[in-house]
Amino acid sequence: MRVALIIERVETWRGGAETSTIQFAQRAVERGCEVTLITTSRGVPPPGLSLLTIRAAAALRAQRTLLFARRAAAAVAELGFDIVHAITPCAAADVYEPRGGAVPEMLRRNVALRRSALHRSVKRFRDKLNLKYRVLQRVERSLVARKPPPIVVAISGYVARQFQEHYGLGPPHVRVVFNGVDPDTATPAERAADDNEIRQQYDLGRHERLLLCVAHNFRLKGVARLIEAVAALPATHRRYARVVIVGRDNPVPYARLADRLGVEDRIVFAGSTERIAAFYHAADMLVHPTYYDPCSRVVLEALCAGVPVITTRFNGAVEVMTDGREGFILDTPDDVAALSDRIARLLDEPVRERCAAAALRLREKLGMDRHTDEIVKLYREIHGARS
Repeated sequence: MRVALIIERVETWRGGAETSTIQFAQRAVERGCEVTLITTSRGVPPPGLSLLTIRAAAALRAQRTLLFARRAAAAVAELGFDIVHAITPCAAADVYEPRGGAVPEMLRRNVALRRSALHRSVKRFRDKLNLKYRVLQRVERSLVARKPPPIVVAISGYVARQFQEHYGLGPPHVRVVFNGVDPDTATPAERAADDNEIRQQYDLGRHERLLLCVAHNFRLKGVARLIEAVAALPATHRRYARVVIVGRDNPVPYARLADRLGVEDRIVFAGSTERIAAFYHAADMLVHPTYYDPCSRVVLEALCAGVPVITTRFNGAVEVMTDGREGFILDTPDDVAALSDRIARLLDEPVRERCAAAALRLREKLGMDRHTDEIVKLYREIHGARS
């Protein structure tokens, strides 16, 4: 089966959507699919995959996205694929997998992270004028309004509900195929070595618990709320908590916040890394107080590594969690007192060990193999209906 996989940019350093797309594509090849990545990215494709680079040069980001979508649709029409699977919305899609969720929901949640009514109003107004967002909404709206619409693959029930709310689109045109990640295959010896290395690198004492945060958008992922929550810990707890923040965002305003709150010695900004697994192996908990995640890979990877998680209900990944079992689920990232309380609970060793054991039991549900099998089955269903 010849599959066109359409995604505007595919470099894995960009984030979870790109990483997931490559991992999925490689597994689809193992299941007999001939996969061509259609993208603006250049370079050598990963093993087993073909790469079709679309030139979409334009002055504005919105123009580039629109041009890419149009040229990608023209390319698949000319080349004749059995299945067109779009991550970036494209009119030719048989399958649309919006890994960032529905565009209107993404915009709404970005407004919600503004803490004052005035700032939220200003953000809404600016978004209405933003050409990039207008183009994305127009392309997505026209795609799901097509007759017949594509099958929307929602990576969580949260995303499925977004398409029902914003577009009135539900089953059978929306299918939930829960997100998947690569399994953690490290041996106990490798995990211990990573733990030692990370603790030495960042000068963490053996009495200190490592609170890991992984984010490339510090504001959206609630890094400020995490710093405030650590500052709100009782002194008897705070001296055991060290936060290591991994990601490529600008740390300066967050370092200033930590300094102002008197917890600068509790916060480490580690920058970007290609060794994220080593941080999971060293972590005592993952703290991810996000304002919006369709289904966070970071949370799923941490759970697969046996790391207890604190996150929010605005994250589709919580659909595999039970509050208090694998960690804790907050109603809102803005409840700093609740976040601080949950951190304090996980600083208690018996609670943390119980949550870690429960997290490991989720491994089989979270694999990329299961995710790939479900989507390839959908491909065959679509292709068979045409025969």
